[in-house]
Amino acid sequence: MTSQTPSAMQFVQRPFLVGSLAGLALLTALNAQAADYYVASSGSDSNAGTLAEPFATLQKGADVAVAGDTVYIRGGTYKITTPKSAGAGVTFSKSGTSDEKRIRYWAYQDEIPIFDFANMVLSTTGYTHGFVVTGSWLHFRGLELENVPMNSFSNNAIAANGGGNCIFERLNLHHNSGNGIFIGKGTGGDLILNCDAHDNYDATSNQGDGQNADGFGVHYQTTGATTIVRGCRAWWNSDDGYDLINQEVPVIIENSWAMGNGYIESGTARPASGNGNGFKAGSSKTGVRHVIRSSLAWKNVAAGFYANHSSGGNDWFNNTSYNNGTQYNMLASDPNDSSVTIILTGALVHKMRNNVGFPNKNTNMSGVDTAFNTWDLMIVPAAADFESVMDTGALGPRQPDGSLPNVDFMKLPKGSKLIDKGTDVGLTFVAASPDLGAFEYGATGPSAGGAGAGSAGIGGTGPTSAGAGPSARAGESGVTSAGGSAGDQEPNHAGGTQQAAAGAPGSSASAPVLGGESSNPAANPSHDAGGSTGCSCGVPGGWPSLPESRGALVPLLGALALLRQRRRARSTAERPFSPNAMAMFREPREPSSELLRPTRSRRGAAHRTKSIRPERRGAFGLGTTAR
Repeated sequence: MTSQTPSAMQFVQRPFLVGSLAGLALLTALNAQAADYYVASSGSDSNAGTLAEPFATLQKGADVAVAGDTVYIRGGTYKITTPKSAGAGVTFSKSGTSDEKRIRYWAYQDEIPIFDFANMVLSTTGYTHGFVVTGSWLHFRGLELENVPMNSFSNNAIAANGGGNCIFERLNLHHNSGNGIFIGKGTGGDLILNCDAHDNYDATSNQGDGQNADGFGVHYQTTGATTIVRGCRAWWNSDDGYDLINQEVPVIIENSWAMGNGYIESGTARPASGNGNGFKAGSSKTGVRHVIRSSLAWKNVAAGFYANHSSGGNDWFNNTSYNNGTQYNMLASDPNDSSVTIILTGALVHKMRNNVGFPNKNTNMSGVDTAFNTWDLMIVPAAADFESVMDTGALGPRQPDGSLPNVDFMKLPKGSKLIDKGTDVGLTFVAASPDLGAFEYGATGPSAGGAGAGSAGIGGTGPTSAGAGPSARAGESGVTSAGGSAGDQEPNHAGGTQQAAAGAPGSSASAPVLGGESSNPAANPSHDAGGSTGCSCGVPGGWPSLPESRGALVPLLGALALLRQRRRARSTAERPFSPNAMAMFREPREPSSELLRPTRSRRGAAHRTKSIRPERRGAFGLGTTAR
């Protein structure tokens, strides 16, 4: 039998084929990567949407982006005069598909995109909001919306209707003729994180002067996941700071502030019909239980915390109410007749723990399970129980990570009689017992939640600040099972634990107010809460940039891979064939005893690999400090 010797090219074909397939796989993976688009006030919607040739309008970006894409908006003012439709200046109808495949609309690096709707043409028969969001799994970050006008309908800066699982982060919403953000109906699971809504006023509303301009509103949802409001501020809105009227799915509001609501013109005037509550959480007809915790209300016209005729109670934990018309008003009404006051019983009662009233001035406290609050403990708070009762800086710049300003206002000093007087309600505390009020003495941040997001709700997902920036998508998201928030078990709700994936931190470049991603807080300039007119908030910065486009890398890498394989093939074909070349295809030999000898660690046989466990995170993603 005559043996047949393979030709050199037969040896080449197999590695060449493998290399080609690998190159093809690489090309496929690169092509599958999400696209980045750019919008600039100097651009054109006929451009390609690159950094060098950006679109001119955000609407163009919203029209072309699909799941997983990011639209970066450059700084500058975008004047919206011709709305996309009769009901919206800009519409967002496309959806992402998951937390990892969101469509993102982000401010570019530390730049400040401002959307000015002052001259927008309005519908004469209905609403014309600034942004209308009907898509799901979207993420808005670092944008400023102002001057949405009105005829007789109160137009919101952002109206989210019908979608769900969206993130609204570091938005500055001011001087609009309606709510800063209004979330209505939909599937829930939204997260409103580190946003500011202020100076919103619907002067010519068909329901009354100032009647419908809240800072933040979540309404009309009947099924689905919990929405979370975290790290937000609402001030000088003509109606209320936060409003949950007609909401039949639980909402969590935590680590948020409300000041001066019910006033207009920087606190110098009152609208005729504005209500003026800080946190209004009620009017449910099914007895749904909301959670309001670790929050601060001061100088609101009516109540700091108000149950608003609800037919079921809420959980009110570790809040501070200072110098409001009334500190806590737990009014309950018949679900079918709000004029009939009722007293809640059994599982429907309000549960109040660890709250501070300064002074202790409450109303409608029948039907309330109240314990470990200042009024229960017969504690009469005084100015000496706080680092400061002056709100200087409270409405000023945020910290670089987007969290609330680090000011002394209403925090507890050493020796305060409010320290260690509370009871455990599942929030973080640093000594034998929790303190009273919104701020735990000795902690590095608020007692729940953080600058990064946990879940966007029950079964939902949310971002973490650790992975901010275009190049850190893998670290953007944290997952919370069954709707828990920032690692604590939620009383009366399906709790969960945050499992945030680590991401690359962003840069520390700062912006006038909300700053960029950084673990080093910047100094905050003083700002008198009563002395400012107009907008005192900017938008965030400090996110690292990407190259203009990854698209150019695709053909380059593909060409390099194919060229390398062809050079190998040509080199092998030109060499004379040697039978030794067959050695690479022979049956493998048994390894020698030398190769099978066990090896020892430099630390000896007893050495073991140390297990690395995740660092326990405290409030705002920071560790807690023991006293």
